[in-house]
Amino acid sequence: MNEYIRRYFTAAFWSDLFTSFVQAVQTKKFWWELLLMTLGMFIGAAAVYYFLLPSHIIVGSISGLAIVINTVLGGNPDTFSYWVMGINAFLLVLAFLLIGNEFGAKTVYTAMILGPLTQLWDRIYPYTNFTHEAVQNPDVLAQLQAGQTVLDANGNPYLLSRAGEVLMQVKDSVMAAGLGTGDVWFDLVCFVFLLSACQAFEFRINASTGGLDILAKIINKYLHFDLGMSVTIGGAIICCSAFAINDFRMVAIGLIGTWINGLVINYFTASMNNRKRVCIISPDYEKIRQHIISDYVRGCTLYPIKGGLHEDDQVEIQTLLTKDEFSSLMQFVKDNHLHAFITAGNCSEVYGYWAKHKKVHGHVEVSGVEERKNI
Repeated sequence: MNEYIRRYFTAAFWSDLFTSFVQAVQTKKFWWELLLMTLGMFIGAAAVYYFLLPSHIIVGSISGLAIVINTVLGGNPDTFSYWVMGINAFLLVLAFLLIGNEFGAKTVYTAMILGPLTQLWDRIYPYTNFTHEAVQNPDVLAQLQAGQTVLDANGNPYLLSRAGEVLMQVKDSVMAAGLGTGDVWFDLVCFVFLLSACQAFEFRINASTGGLDILAKIINKYLHFDLGMSVTIGGAIICCSAFAINDFRMVAIGLIGTWINGLVINYFTASMNNRKRVCIISPDYEKIRQHIISDYVRGCTLYPIKGGLHEDDQVEIQTLLTKDEFSSLMQFVKDNHLHAFITAGNCSEVYGYWAKHKKVHGHVEVSGVEERKNI
């Protein structure tokens, strides 16, 4: 407890935090990443609002848990967003207390805007435009006006649109093909790909969507499971909570969706974060070395080697490059007619320091160094 008091309840801590925030706000990087995080979460909110809420598919996520609670308590899209914000706020507090400052302002921001963005989609274009039709039956309208609770043919209560029309559910999901007989697998696939793209997009700029990521970190730290298993456990627990509102088939679909979600996230993140491990053997190794260091601001390692065929002494260069840098290197070797034997392989994990840089009028400007672990 004393450690937490010293960390969070001292003037020095909040003073340093405020100073760091003020310095960050004055940079273009802050506003650019803020825009990217907002756009990413806007896509994620669309996935939740259009493909989870109408079909009640409970995939292992905080949004899924919020759907269960909201449905059991008889809520609506507005109260759903409040549950999302409340659960995320609770998990963020646990993250700061149990894990530390590992989850920064980016995670707080993305986690807290998911609920309001689902409300925004509800106001822009409600999903009931896809799943409901206006009621024309005068007997039904008379019963509703008399204050009676009336259920439609699918056992669902009639809804009132924002325009004041009485709506009856005719489809059980946005992707449904017919009257109450839609295949929820279409909703599952759309949701998984949209949300996975959103999550991979956030991870790319060192942010996260919060929610299940926080729960997985807590499981990882205190139960000593690896992070992948922690995500699976957290997602499975949330999926099983869907027994309160769904049958076994729907719960099974949610569990499969959770598993597919992890696979798709791994695919997107690996595709975006892959590096090329390049090995070069060339008598012109010095020119290539200077090109890598000066133009790409990348380190490289030189190894003295002996050829197996002619037993001649040579030098091998090994370096890590981005895909664009590797393409540029191959063009450099071709344009300068350099003799080189080059092999390259994908590297999905990088530990240590990786320099972010950019070229400005032919000169290389180092804009920061990050410690990265790509999985």
